[in-house]
Amino acid sequence: MDTSVSALQADHKALLTALSGILAPVARLCLDKGVTIQVVEQLVRRAFVDAARQSSPGANPDRLTSRISTMTGLTRREVDRLSAAPPLEASQTRSAVTELLTHWISQAGYTDADGYPLPIARLGAAPSFEALATMVTKDVHPRSLLAEMIRLDLVALDEQREQVALLKSAFVPSGNWPHLMGLLGANVGDHLHAAVDNVLGQGTEHFEQALFADELSCESVQAARPLVARMWRDMMTRLGPQFQSLMAADAAAGLPRNQSLKVGLYSWTDQMPPPAERQ
Repeated sequence: MDTSVSALQADHKALLTALSGILAPVARLCLDKGVTIQVVEQLVRRAFVDAARQSSPGANPDRLTSRISTMTGLTRREVDRLSAAPPLEASQTRSAVTELLTHWISQAGYTDADGYPLPIARLGAAPSFEALATMVTKDVHPRSLLAEMIRLDLVALDEQREQVALLKSAFVPSGNWPHLMGLLGANVGDHLHAAVDNVLGQGTEHFEQALFADELSCESVQAARPLVARMWRDMMTRLGPQFQSLMAADAAAGLPRNQSLKVGLYSWTDQMPPPAERQ
């Protein structure tokens, strides 16, 4: 067998192995919510068509359908059908509430030495809820934003002290399934985009690293949870103001501001396979 063909087959095998790991939790989520394989298959087909089109800039429009068909393995009729289908509407994952929470847990003066959000005055100059709300949006009055956050059980208002305290340090809306799925798609999707860029590029296009620790007891895993949470608070507290400074500098310099940056942290715990199955 030709060495180039053998290498390509090895690449395909490695890719399919990686895909099996990616698809396993996707399948579990779909089955739990009653989403069938036929529905997911249509999304995969549409994703292949969109990716093929994006990888063919400047292609002859008269031959683009045939090119996409060759790249994806789909028939020309199927390519035309999928291309004409309206795109799915993305779930909203950012709002004035989430922006305010992000600022509250990352801005200097709003957190203590350990990175925990401090209670703040309702009105007045920073640090205050009014200052935060004004920083986040000019379209919603701080009073309305406060009322919404009280309704969502995110903050508590001490009317005697005129002080607002954050009840949850992360906005995970209980019962708001579309928003949760929007967060899942955006966060996991962006992480996967970064990993794919690195694999297909030089490996340094995006920062993407993970720290592993094996042979831990259940007690040690529980002890590690607050350590990870502390690391996230530290990162938010340190990076938030620095990112704000970069944004302000770009605005002052009149530079084109058309780039976005996302930094995340996750943890995952699972039972190790039996010793005989470990490689």
